Amino acid sequence: MRSLKVISALLGYPENELFEARQALIDEVQSDEGLPEAQQAQLIEFIEQLCNQELMDAQENYVSLFDRGRSLSLLLFEHVHGESRDRGQAMVDLMAVYEKEGFAIDVRELPDYLPLFLEYLSLRPESEVQQWLADVSHILALLETRLHQRKCNYALLFEVLLSFTGVPVERKELREKVAAEVRDDTPEAMDEVWEEEMVRFTENSAQDCGDNAISQRRRELDKVQPLNIQPLSPSAPSESAGSF
Repeated sequence: MRSLKVISALLGYPENELFEARQALIDEVQSDEGLPEAQQAQLIEFIEQLCNQELMDAQENYVSLFDRGRSLSLLLFEHVHGESRDRGQAMVDLMAVYEKEGFAIDVRELPDYLPLFLEYLSLRPESEVQQWLADVSHILALLETRLHQRKCNYALLFEVLLSFTGVPVERKELREKVAAEVRDDTPEAMDEVWEEEMVRFTENSAQDCGDNAISQRRRELDKVQPLNIQPLSPSAPSESAGSF
């Protein structure tokens, strides 16, 4: 599944390196024999559209989608555990999986960050990839539906990922659920979150202190970083995350 590495790159924060790798990304998609021609064409069109933008426009669009509010967060466990303590243990467990397989993280990012997770999967056998993606298919389907609701072309990337799982998606039910949701990325919603955080801060409740998505990610990184994932032994094959 060579396209997993491509989707991983496309779901990351747009940088010059991504735009410069446009042809390499297209070549990878065209070389993926397991990808139907229709999906190849759609992915190539997405790459062209993304890389033909001004970089700052692409970055602003990315932040407005994935870093404002939690409904489109690319942190998988946020959709499962929220801010509960179970989320921290789930991240430690996932890091242990990466470590066991010799997948070294050399970027400052949480282990459940979807682009990083997909990069790891791009190195694994197809049967294992399908099982992992099936396990998170409910999250992928929810994100896809929310992106479709916002008429955002990033939804395509989640459609492709879901096609790898073989898991049927009840889209009508999801559309109804998403239609009833209150957007959490509006200025009013962001102000409400900020006010709630200020109240908690003034109450000096460090354990329960809320945070916005970006600050929350930074805080959790400070907790996770000291684990310093590295291969278990010199003989274990080491793959380093963060490059295409």
